[in-house]
Amino acid sequence: MHELSLMENALQIAEDEARRSEARRIHRLTLRIGEMSGVLPEALAFAFEALAPGTMAEGAELVLETMPVQCRCRSCGTDFHPATAIYECPACGQVSAQIERGQELELASLEVSR
Repeated sequence: MHELSLMENALQIAEDEARRSEARRIHRLTLRIGEMSGVLPEALAFAFEALAPGTMAEGAELVLETMPVQCRCRSCGTDFHPATAIYECPACGQVSAQIERGQELELASLEVSR
């Protein structure tokens, strides 16, 4: 389960940022997970519950935001959400493999207190 190491890294980044702002406690972490990131939100939440005790994020709320896949057509420049696994542009019908969003895993925000 690679989600355990991903959450371990996310918690480390969150604690580093909290310390930089002289916070003592993390109340909420928001992570954005792309639909194509290969990360299972349920496994990430489970990892958070296992790793948060004893950290600045103990008792914190974990918010997981799923980011849909968004492609850009290389032929006509249209941004679109693919309806199937074949990323066909709805405007011109060309197949596009240019993924603009949906593969990310990022720490989007922190709510902390001093």
